[in-house]
Amino acid sequence: MPRVKRSTKRSDRRKKILKRASGYFLTKSKLYQAAQEAVERGLMFAYTGRKQKKRQFRSLWIVRIGAAAKLNGMSYSTFINGLKKAGNQLDRKVLADIAANDPAGFTTLTVQAKAALNAAKSAKVAA
Repeated sequence: MPRVKRSTKRSDRRKKILKRASGYFLTKSKLYQAAQEAVERGLMFAYTGRKQKKRQFRSLWIVRIGAAAKLNGMSYSTFINGLKKAGNQLDRKVLADIAANDPAGFTTLTVQAKAALNAAKSAKVAA
């Protein structure tokens, strides 16, 4: 069997894991095997957290838009439906920002949405 010379690769790999685990509790920051398990677990949580962050922000935007729409006498779903019928291409992130920082601008959007819904309703009745 040939001789294996690892040089510094083994210690470098261990150092890298232990550095990532610094700040963990007790043996998880000191012993290599426990640190490796903790780091892998933490990376899994980080991956799922990046996906959940997108969902949570979208739901936050929806809540903000819904609250502002209620102040203007509409529900969230009718507001979004009216905007789509009006041909408005603003996404939920921008709408939530307008709802929070520019109530007058949001009111004009609700007027647009109501007008588009009324136009669609009258076109449906005429047909």
